[in-house]
Amino acid sequence: MAMTCTVCRHPARAAIDAALVADEPVRAVASRYVTQSGRPLGHMALYRHKDECLPATLVKAQEAAEVANADTLLAQVRTLQARALGILDTAEGTGQLMAALAAIREARGCLELLGKLMGELDERPVVNVLVSPEWHQVRGVLLSTLQPYPDARAAVAGALVTLESRNA
Repeated sequence: MAMTCTVCRHPARAAIDAALVADEPVRAVASRYVTQSGRPLGHMALYRHKDECLPATLVKAQEAAEVANADTLLAQVRTLQARALGILDTAEGTGQLMAALAAIREARGCLELLGKLMGELDERPVVNVLVSPEWHQVRGVLLSTLQPYPDARAAVAGALVTLESRNA
């Protein structure tokens, strides 16, 4: 009969599991608990437990909590956006143009933040190496180095043209 995991038998298993799911250092968790026989809980037992026994539901619960936090953030931004649009309507209705402009600015900021949070705005820089002087220099050196090998040079040049036309 196989032995049950030391951590699975531990009276504080729920707290140990929660610490492991929260990615606390295994040695720190081990230092807080002792086995039923009074010996310190071994860090290797915790590693084995984390790898082999830790319920997948706890890991999923942590992921679900992160999704819930993200949903809460999105809801808050949407609420701010709705309030800014409400202020805009009020300001326009009463002829307060400066307040209306401020509300437009805030609504735009909310839209931008929503776009970022939803992954619809990608602000990463786009680098086109095909127009960089360094690429032209590397390309020239490569082709001039292959000058003594006309077949290889023609094959590389053809591949570069294909690559460049696909990425242009």
